[in-house]
Amino acid sequence: MTRTEDRLLSLIRGEPPGFAWALAFCAASLALGVLVRVAFVGLDAGLGMSITYVPAFIAATLYAGRRWGWATLAAAMVLGVLWPSAFARSGPMLPLQVMYLISGVITVWFSGELRAALVRLEETRRHEAEIRRALDEAEARLKLAQEAGGVGVWDWNLETGETHWSSAVHRNLGLDPAEPPGVEAMMRMIHPDDQERMRDMGRQARDGAFEPVEYRVVRSDGSVRWLLSRGEVLEEQSGARRAIGVNIDVTERRRAEAELRESELRFRTLADSVPILMWVSHPDGRREFVNQTYVDFLGAGYEAALSFDWRQRLHPEDHDRILEDQVTGEASRQPFVLEARYRRADGEWRWVRSISRPRIGPEGQFRGFVGAGYDVTEAKQVQADLEHINDLMAERVEAALADRDRAEVALRRAQRLEAVGQLTGGVAHDFNNLLTVVIGALDLVQRRPDDVQRRERMIEAALAAARRGERLTQQLLAFARRQPLKPEAAHVDDLVREAEPLLQRAVGEAVSLVFSLGAEGAVARLDSSQFDAALMNLAVNARDAVTQGGVIRVETTAVSLREGEVEGAPAGGYVCISVHDTGVGMDEAVAARIFEPFFTTKEVGKGTGLGLSQVYGFARQSGGSVAVESAPGLGTTVRLYLPLTEDASVPGLLAGHQRGSEPPQAPGRALKILLVEDDADVAELARDMLLDLGHAVRHVSGFQPAVELLRSDAELDLLLTDLVMPGGGTGADVARAAIEARPGLPVVLCSGYAGEVLETRDELPWPLLRKPYSAGDLAQAIEAALVSASASPT
Repeated sequence: MTRTEDRLLSLIRGEPPGFAWALAFCAASLALGVLVRVAFVGLDAGLGMSITYVPAFIAATLYAGRRWGWATLAAAMVLGVLWPSAFARSGPMLPLQVMYLISGVITVWFSGELRAALVRLEETRRHEAEIRRALDEAEARLKLAQEAGGVGVWDWNLETGETHWSSAVHRNLGLDPAEPPGVEAMMRMIHPDDQERMRDMGRQARDGAFEPVEYRVVRSDGSVRWLLSRGEVLEEQSGARRAIGVNIDVTERRRAEAELRESELRFRTLADSVPILMWVSHPDGRREFVNQTYVDFLGAGYEAALSFDWRQRLHPEDHDRILEDQVTGEASRQPFVLEARYRRADGEWRWVRSISRPRIGPEGQFRGFVGAGYDVTEAKQVQADLEHINDLMAERVEAALADRDRAEVALRRAQRLEAVGQLTGGVAHDFNNLLTVVIGALDLVQRRPDDVQRRERMIEAALAAARRGERLTQQLLAFARRQPLKPEAAHVDDLVREAEPLLQRAVGEAVSLVFSLGAEGAVARLDSSQFDAALMNLAVNARDAVTQGGVIRVETTAVSLREGEVEGAPAGGYVCISVHDTGVGMDEAVAARIFEPFFTTKEVGKGTGLGLSQVYGFARQSGGSVAVESAPGLGTTVRLYLPLTEDASVPGLLAGHQRGSEPPQAPGRALKILLVEDDADVAELARDMLLDLGHAVRHVSGFQPAVELLRSDAELDLLLTDLVMPGGGTGADVARAAIEARPGLPVVLCSGYAGEVLETRDELPWPLLRKPYSAGDLAQAIEAALVSASASPT
């Protein structure tokens, strides 16, 4: 196709252009025709029915389609009517207009047909190009497959001797790719012992027969490879004959066959060496193989042993039982065991225990049984002797068990002492760091109380350290399952999305953090702050395990667990939060201890060892479990399972420490509050907070003084009591005494650690304020107690 034709086809589109482009093109074409007419005959001669417009009809039709050709023709006719030419003014106008219209219609129609033909031509050319490209790709894939599979393709003209080889043929023969192909080059590489056979193959090929042949080649480096040649002789229409085919490297298959033969020989040698009876049977029970011990037991030759009937050697007392068990076992096609007495070749009766297992073929078909039998006569006698010895040893065993129990008690005591040592050291280390910040900050404030900027900075540092201490305490109590959680029904995916920015900052830019949330709509009942802490601990541990450029993947999915599938998780529905890293991984010994408190593989001062123990404590206290998969060099996956719930209600009994809460505001009226607190420093702080809130405070330090004051005539509006206190009662007992003496009195309980008292917290109808708390938390707890008391029946 010429360059002009290419340019013409490039202007013609299969789909006509848009309205704006078509209109502009047609107007420009017609305007060009008008300019040509004006240039040659002048404007006075008129603009209508000019032959200079015919190219415009053709161009508009070819570029924009037949309807735009009609539109251009119509525009030219309008020009002829509005501004007729001088020729039309000198004679009858209608005949000229009809002739011009017919000529234009023929031109537009012919141009439209030409356009359709050119479009079809372009489509045909494009289709042929696609076919050629597909053929080229198919040929390339075939060549690539042949090269990858080591399949060499050869073509041998039997008349002229001309030969063509693919590069794989050169590689299989061990020849330089630049060496010309040919029979001589191939024969030079063939092993001397196989050359005559290959010459016979060449003579057979010339006679029109070509059988597959395997032969060896000796490469230049001395290595010997086995090749398989397979081909076919073709006779062309011209009468010439060609042999075409492939050669394939089958060295590995040959080695496998040799190894199989060697393996069979080793098996037979081993089988003949062991002092047990061995056999392989067909599906009908006939023996296919027996070992030498089997032959010696029968005292017959090998062929006779294959067809020997064992019923002739069975003890009469065992005959019927063994036959019945054997028929049942063989019919089941499952492993079965027989034990009976058989007469050996020397006439002695021996106990033989046989084990038969089904033999399954490569396609799953049953191929008989493999069996082994061993003489247990001495074992039978030993068993009888052991029964007697066991009676004698009973007293010694009982004494040994008692010694073992005492040793286990001592071991558990030592383990508890070790755990206490780890706990004490870890807590002391972390709290000393926190107290250093608090004491140092307060000391600096005390030294320069007038430095406002420094005072604010030091106060913030002290508060941050104190809050870290609070989180450390909560982690310890969560691991010990002593920390009261604030369970709420929440969408887990929403919590993960909210935590994503914080996790990104914690992980940093050197590691890729990927989220794949697939538990949309899954609701679990959990403490959101503890969940955030658990997720953060998992992410930070994963970050520390990976190198720069590593990946941490956080996934969520709803799963259904079977009983025992995950340790500690009952059967049911769960939402699974997985944190996977591409880090160094852990061996079994490390993975078995990662949930122990203060166990860490990091350097001294780099970690507390409480991160994963907090995760474990949170999961167990939330009714779920944790599973770990890890191996050295393969990364680690930690899966946190939390039980699904359909309950969307939020419990309102426990008041907690809320970060970022509103500043404390004074209630609507001043209250007379009874403060029960045994710690003098905490009592003084709480009293100052209450005074700042505008309340009047009366303080007592124990259970008995509080009860006496409650039963007196003192005017009181609210009771604020510590939950755990020394003496004969708890804060809950004080609250019950208050309700008994003063029905409807609002009560607020507070505690930093309530121990076993909080196990019954669901039965306590009063808000619980957790220590440490701020003035804002205290104001909110008082407001909640007032609302609760006003809503309760008096």
